[in-house]
Amino acid sequence: MEIDNTTYRDLSIFHSEEEYSLFNKLNLTRTAEGKEWLLRLFRAPFSDARRIRETQSVIRLILEKMPEWPDSISNGTLMVIAKFYNSGLGGIPSGKDRFTAFQYKLFHNPDFSLLRYSLTHFADFLRGMQQLVILFDADDTPQVLQSLTLRAKELIGKGIAGDLAARKKEAPFSPVETLHYGRYLRRHFKNSVFELIDIFGRIDAWYAMAAAMKRYQLVFPTLTDAAAQGDAIVGEQEESPRTMNAPEPGSQGQPYLNAHSLYHMLLPEPIPYDVHMNARSNFIFLTGANMAGKSTFIRSVGCAVFMAHLGMGVPAKKMTLSIFDGLLSNINVADNIVKGESYFFNEVQRIKNTILKINDKRKWLVLIDELFKGTNVQDAMKCSSAVIKGLIKISNSLFILSTHLYEIGEELRAYPTISFKYFETEVLDDQLKFSYQLKEGISNDRLGYIILKREKVTELLENL
Repeated sequence: MEIDNTTYRDLSIFHSEEEYSLFNKLNLTRTAEGKEWLLRLFRAPFSDARRIRETQSVIRLILEKMPEWPDSISNGTLMVIAKFYNSGLGGIPSGKDRFTAFQYKLFHNPDFSLLRYSLTHFADFLRGMQQLVILFDADDTPQVLQSLTLRAKELIGKGIAGDLAARKKEAPFSPVETLHYGRYLRRHFKNSVFELIDIFGRIDAWYAMAAAMKRYQLVFPTLTDAAAQGDAIVGEQEESPRTMNAPEPGSQGQPYLNAHSLYHMLLPEPIPYDVHMNARSNFIFLTGANMAGKSTFIRSVGCAVFMAHLGMGVPAKKMTLSIFDGLLSNINVADNIVKGESYFFNEVQRIKNTILKINDKRKWLVLIDELFKGTNVQDAMKCSSAVIKGLIKISNSLFILSTHLYEIGEELRAYPTISFKYFETEVLDDQLKFSYQLKEGISNDRLGYIILKREKVTELLENL
């Protein structure tokens, strides 16, 4: 799935302050290697149904096996192993007799201590990897996981590494054993152990996705390229006359999104939404006052679609969607003082690049929040109307666009693929009340002055 850095920032998938990022919320990895693998997955979401379903199968299996998950592998364990190879340990003697071991312990005590301490962590790691091999040694294990555990089984083998894996946790290492195992690990096992660590990192990333699903009660979405199936699901809801008269979508390859009780994961008390989009209604024209919830709704949809293409669960009670080839947003545009580019110019460039990119007959989800904020109202209305009328020609993508320019809504009602949604706001004694409920229609709320007054800015100005 194609997604650019701007969209990553707009959706807060990554954020300079980690607590505000989706990645940080879902990062329940146990090791630094697992975190690196999770980052790789986040930076390359799938657009292949087979790989998405395969990842879902892996996560389902891990969820099932969680009670048996080995706890002997920690980030500290892997750090000790790395330090063992990076340290300046001298030559470890090959002798297996007690006298040689005693001499080494006596004259190289710091090295001997590091050696014996490291061995306990090697044993913990190999023991944990052996448990994972046994845990997933079944014919119904997904191929991608099975290939990793089979390779781990080969690397551990039945030799010295296998002896360490089979060793009881509480069994201490004698001086002779310390030299015997230490020499082998130092001279012959370095490449193998780092390959095993890489395998564990990948499994740890999947484990984190499964743990996040369990902790946050996420559900697996259904993804398919068959538009007919999606329309049948969407068709379960009552259709409006305007939608019923719209042209039928093609039998294959049409985009759709059907979500029940979808919410934003980063909110402490989120309000759920129902979202229904398909080829007959592929454009949401979203209105509402400031702070009513438009931006949150747009980000909720974007994050859920992104998570679905990782192969993990989504924050919703139920979600069905087509496979998208790309996800693009236009939310947090900024000016560029160094280049001398205005806010409005960068808005124009972003929408221009979006149009060039999505006009390729692939399926895109495009999210636009408050288009053309950088110019006057009349100009913004004219520009927004032109852009919307152009975008609706692209039937192979879904669009959500929020705006304060409700006036252009009436002229857009002639287009059957545009659905009109708004967030309601009530004013009671100059106090704003937001329901955050998505409703049918267009909002003409103008609450800027009320907010100014409520925050006593007008009072401050009067008293200057």
